[in-house]
Amino acid sequence: MRLFLLLLFMIIAGGVSFGFYIREEDYTLGEFCIGGSIAMLFFVWMPIFIYHRWRKRNFKDYMLTKENLDKMRDKGREKKL
Repeated sequence: MRLFLLLLFMIIAGGVSFGFYIREEDYTLGEFCIGGSIAMLFFVWMPIFIYHRWRKRNFKDYMLTKENLDKMRDKGREKKL
């Protein structure tokens, strides 16, 4: 998964670079490459990246439940002592 994300990011960066390079000669194609690469970054790469980073996490650890609030209060009291 990590290699796939890196490869996809390099392809997107290459598309943006190519778009800026070709934009001087063919403005429409350059803008299309830049826009398509940025759209791919946000609609394809970013969701896959977020899933990859959060797939092994427990969401209950990050929710403000009664138990988690009590744990935070206890940790605060331990630091004061």
